[in-house]
Amino acid sequence: MKLVSWNVNGLRAVMKKNFFEVLNDLDADIFCIQETKMQEGQEEVPAEGYHQYWDSAVKKGYSGTLTLTKESPLSVRRGLGIEEHDQEGRVVTLEFPDFWSVNVYVPNSQNELKRLDYRMTWEDAFRAYVTELRKEKPVIICGDMNVAHKEIDIKNPGPNRRNAGFTDEERAKMTALQEAGFIDTFRYFYPDQEQIYSWWSYRFNARANNAGWRIDYFLASEELKPRLKDAAILTDIYGSDHCPVVLELK
Repeated sequence: MKLVSWNVNGLRAVMKKNFFEVLNDLDADIFCIQETKMQEGQEEVPAEGYHQYWDSAVKKGYSGTLTLTKESPLSVRRGLGIEEHDQEGRVVTLEFPDFWSVNVYVPNSQNELKRLDYRMTWEDAFRAYVTELRKEKPVIICGDMNVAHKEIDIKNPGPNRRNAGFTDEERAKMTALQEAGFIDTFRYFYPDQEQIYSWWSYRFNARANNAGWRIDYFLASEELKPRLKDAAILTDIYGSDHCPVVLELK
């Protein structure tokens, strides 16, 4: 089974580029999209062979998640079930017979860390949410989690130490999530792999210089460890400021 996650930074924009080519070439069983920047039904997304499950932000042109799946899920949930956190279209949860698929777009702490306090509250709510899901069956979390966890996950750790996505507080929340029983699947297979990233700023020629951050993840609950086959970061796929990430299960 193959799962793919991609922050497309605007689904309508990437549909005019290479989205459907990537979708067809990767042929994932589950394809999770973040930052759709559109409402469900605002424009047709002709993803043949896939069921579509959206969580759109109340604010138009902002945030948004979409999960495409070949198999119909047993159940669908949108958001965390907390009104404060469910206005921005950040979570799609699909239930399958042997696991939950959680597609997430974690809030960015923004310039001058003006949303860091909110981000901390959101992180605790999200960790509680997936922990509850895990009591029923294993959980696979994927998406743009807006944090480079370790120094190995960012090109320039020193200058970025207090920037959004690399604060001690955000990194600690990722540690807490993993300590709650969720495996960073890429690091599970490639613990020492350096200079492989999933996001590059559009400024300063960052992608050409590979001055990137690894902020897109697949996390799997511990009980799925025997099923983990491989993980990948597809740095050769363009179309967004992020590239797709992949998890393969046995």
